[in-house]
Amino acid sequence: MAVRLWRDLRTIKWSAWLGWQMESNWTNPFLFLLYSIIKPIFATFILVFMFVIITGGVEQDPTLFSYMFIGNAFYMFVAQVMFGVAYIVQEDRERFKTLKQVYIAPMSFYLYIVGRALSKMAITALAVVITLVFGIVVLGVDVDMLKVDWPLFISAMVIGLMCITMIGVALSGITFLTARHSSGINEGIAGLFYLFCGVVYPLSVLPSWGQTIGMALPITYWLELLRRTLAPLMDFEGISGLEEFTDIEILMFLAITTAMFYAVSLAIFGYADHLARKKGKLDMNSTY
Repeated sequence: MAVRLWRDLRTIKWSAWLGWQMESNWTNPFLFLLYSIIKPIFATFILVFMFVIITGGVEQDPTLFSYMFIGNAFYMFVAQVMFGVAYIVQEDRERFKTLKQVYIAPMSFYLYIVGRALSKMAITALAVVITLVFGIVVLGVDVDMLKVDWPLFISAMVIGLMCITMIGVALSGITFLTARHSSGINEGIAGLFYLFCGVVYPLSVLPSWGQTIGMALPITYWLELLRRTLAPLMDFEGISGLEEFTDIEILMFLAITTAMFYAVSLAIFGYADHLARKKGKLDMNSTY
């Protein structure tokens, strides 16, 4: 048992190292750091300008602006980690043509993908922190670090990132069976989460059937809990559509839905892996 655990941890460690090298080796460290700082800030300006044009200014509705800003900042994890993980299979197979060699190595391919996800988390975490600091210092987002419920925030982050990774692994399993269609699949799923999970607008503005879909997705509870813990003095509950639930109840919903998605992820990945081996699609190259 101890030997297997050590082997699994070593797989995750070196997969994370490999992912970091692949993500950051396109330029020198200084330029990569500069790019990591500038990119999230300028991406944030898109949302800020949209809000200002529609409402007339941040001061018109600071609660809604903080709701949108925090949700959009943490959605980077969904966009970069979940769909970055889903892209790993296609990247290794089509671009680097190393998928077969990695797959037959004496390690768990599932844990290899999880390790690659950790490097994406690290890079995305830097972008999220930069975005939040910019929002707090420049745009006046009401986050007081002394009033943050850190235990609840950390619990929500850990569970949420596990969920995001597991969904990404499930999507990577589907990529086993497709050619270069993973980008379209990822963008479709991204739109689903962006629309129904209350990223930049509350669930309460959706029709009843849309709210039902949103309530079944763990990302909804994850974003709601992060907002509440980071800015406890803001009345997010009054606009989110989840005002009837306490923080602990939302954490429980997040844990339950994450466990469900974890089971689904294992099933999808296992079935896709079996089918890909059976049909000889592991090293399939679409050549376009």
